[in-house]
Amino acid sequence: MLVHEFLERSAIRFPGKESIVAGSTRLTFGEIDAAANRLAHALRNRGVCYGDRVGILLDNTAEAVISIWGALKADAVFFVINPTTKANKITYILNNCRATALITQGEKWQTAREAINRTQSLKAVLLTGKSKPDTSDGTGAPLFGWNEELEAQPETAPERKTIDIDLAALIYTSGTTGHPKGVMLTHRNIVSASTSITTYLENVEEDIILNVLPLSFDYGLYQVLMAAQFGGTVILERSFAYPYAIIDRLKKEHATGFPIVPTISAIILQMKDLAKERFPHLRYLTNTAAALPVSHIEGLKQLFPGVQLYSMYGLTECKRVSYLPPAEIDRRPTSVGRGMPNEQVYLVDEEDRIITESGVIGELVVRGANVMKGYWELPEETAEMLKPGRFQWERVLYTGDLFRMDEDGYLYFVARKDDIIKSRGEKVSPKEVENVLYSLEGVLEAAVVGVQDDVLGEAIKAYVVLKEGSALTEKKILAHCSRNLEDFMVPKIVELRTSLPKTSSGKITKKGLA
Repeated sequence: MLVHEFLERSAIRFPGKESIVAGSTRLTFGEIDAAANRLAHALRNRGVCYGDRVGILLDNTAEAVISIWGALKADAVFFVINPTTKANKITYILNNCRATALITQGEKWQTAREAINRTQSLKAVLLTGKSKPDTSDGTGAPLFGWNEELEAQPETAPERKTIDIDLAALIYTSGTTGHPKGVMLTHRNIVSASTSITTYLENVEEDIILNVLPLSFDYGLYQVLMAAQFGGTVILERSFAYPYAIIDRLKKEHATGFPIVPTISAIILQMKDLAKERFPHLRYLTNTAAALPVSHIEGLKQLFPGVQLYSMYGLTECKRVSYLPPAEIDRRPTSVGRGMPNEQVYLVDEEDRIITESGVIGELVVRGANVMKGYWELPEETAEMLKPGRFQWERVLYTGDLFRMDEDGYLYFVARKDDIIKSRGEKVSPKEVENVLYSLEGVLEAAVVGVQDDVLGEAIKAYVVLKEGSALTEKKILAHCSRNLEDFMVPKIVELRTSLPKTSSGKITKKGLA
């Protein structure tokens, strides 16, 4: 099965049923499917071929959803770029996968334009929205209007070449080198993960999911993909910046599912008036990215009595690993559950031996059809994560996360083996933040670490040593980071120091800083 068959089958079964609600836009499965077909024809006519990569730089909008489906129907591979991404990183991503087309919006033009002009592989740029940017001095690729392109194409599905072992998506995630890595997901990977998750969530066509997470984040992306699979509706919001408005929408739209991360739960628990509200339609809350603090679990249970709370763990390289059944949350509130359906997990020690005794800490290994194909054009990094399993026909995923397992097979997160920081549900490379710090005149040395935070999972903390005579302050350093990093990568804390700890060879060491 192919990912876009989720949409096509629902369009046949429920052509007039709402699929996506984004702001004032409300589109049915039939309308989404027809628009995606039109876009697929437009992409092919503009040079997108079988297996080409199509970038999507859009907010959480109906056009973003149509773009995902349209790229798949064009036999292409889609990748969604976080709308807060800065030009240099967009440029890197576009060139790294040699994107053939980019879909963006007028509001992103100033940022996108710089990247477009520095990407030679682009054959077409589609621009959504009403605002028309000034292109009098030319652009690096032909520019086309979204409405004009789609209106000129037929609504029938284009001829299909893709099979399920082909790539469907690239999801860029932070790497230890400071450059993002493209996680390669096949149609089979995504179909397997989506089927497993919707099975344990017991999703049905009546479900209405309110999603405030960006579509560049796999947790947000899968809300759209999974809803198409079971015929449900997704209410798309751009963020959780206005929590009272989101909660009001949750009620008015009769949402049955609400995916959150610890940052969102912390905000919700500070909303004093919420205790007076009732949510009779809400069936479940899900949490992943970082484990919910026990205090959050207790607070959410009080605010949403009778609502099922799923505590989960996953990583982009396999989408989801485990879930804790709501019935177990009182007995094992610090656990992230057991492996999900159609998947096996186990722990290995430093000698790569499978751990059979409960309570012993080891690296978590995942085997299943949901495990990624690898990192885009990074064979060494791929080999570090995908290794031979117990059977000669398989490669299994070494997560780099240390866990312990109880006697019933439930997992408890302990620590990460590498220095990647997980903050607000996103992976952050310390080196990428350090590179930005070093680009600021007056910074002599910098080290970035993650520190435990009940709201963020991990907060980003920067230790900075200034050059002699520098007048930089913590505030100025944070402002520089805000200008050059996505919002989730900006340090929460900056600490100025006169020196940083070093090894005998003079290399900065982060031991003890966190």
